[in-house]
Order: sequence, then C-alpha cells, then structure tokens
Amino acid sequence: MVQRRAERAQIAALFSPRNSRLTRREGASRMRGLSSDPRLPKLMYAVIATGGKQYRVTKDGVLRIEKLDAEAGATVEFGQVLLVGEGADVKLGNPLLAGGKVVATVVRHGKGAKVSVVKFKRRAHYLRQKNHRQPFTEIKVTDISAG
Repeated sequence: MVQRRAERAQIAALFSPRNSRLTRREGASRMRGLSSDPRLPKLMYAVIATGGKQYRVTKDGVLRIEKLDAEAGATVEFGQVLLVGEGADVKLGNPLLAGGKVVATVVRHGKGAKVSVVKFKRRAHYLRQKNHRQPFTEIKVTDISAG
C-alpha cells in the first residue's frame, strides 16, 4: 500500500507543471504564427483577389493561382488588394484598398493533379468518365505597397 502511494507520487511529480521536460514554460499555442511576440519579425502581408479567389501573400512568398496570360519571368501587378498588414498595423479596404498593389513575377505555368470525374446511374446503362487537370500559374511576390 505504501509502495503504491510512492509510485503514484513519482508519476504525479513527472507530469506536474513544474517539470520543464514535459511542458513548455510559456504554454502551448494552437494558433501558431499568430502570436504577438515582440521578438518575431513583423512581416508585411496582403490579401489579394484574383481568379475569383482570395489569397494571403507575403513578400518573397510563392503561391499557385488560377492561370494568367503572362509568360514565365514576366512581372504581374495585382490591383485588387483587400487588406495590407504589418504586425498590429492593418489597413483594410472597403471593399478594395485605394492605391494598394502587389507586384509579382511569374515563376512557371503548370497543371494540377489529375481529378477523375464519374457520372453513374444504376440500372440505366449510364456511365461517363472524364479526367481533369486544372491549369495554374506559380508566382513569387516581389513587392507589397499599401498606397
């Protein structure tokens, strides 16, 4: 009986908050990358609209968007900027930010993963099978300005 109490005390000591081997001092954060730690660099970011979608972009960030009519290596300018932020300083448009622009260069064009499309109706001898690969443009953001 006494031995079991001692074992339980040892186990409880292992998992206590004072034991720094198992828990972090500052606590766990589920919202990674959104902390307001003053030691972290304040990256400028923007939210742009292109191809019917909205994207959050940062400087020197690479992302895939809907296909654009531009050659690889060309410079593209996005004028539909909804938001520009840097740390706690956020400029929000209504709906677009006046004078805001994002400049990017086209890295390459390509096609996405293959998607199978199947239409089937039972007992009707109806089966249609198609494949689809969505074209995309990969861009690298070079400049963000709030205007």
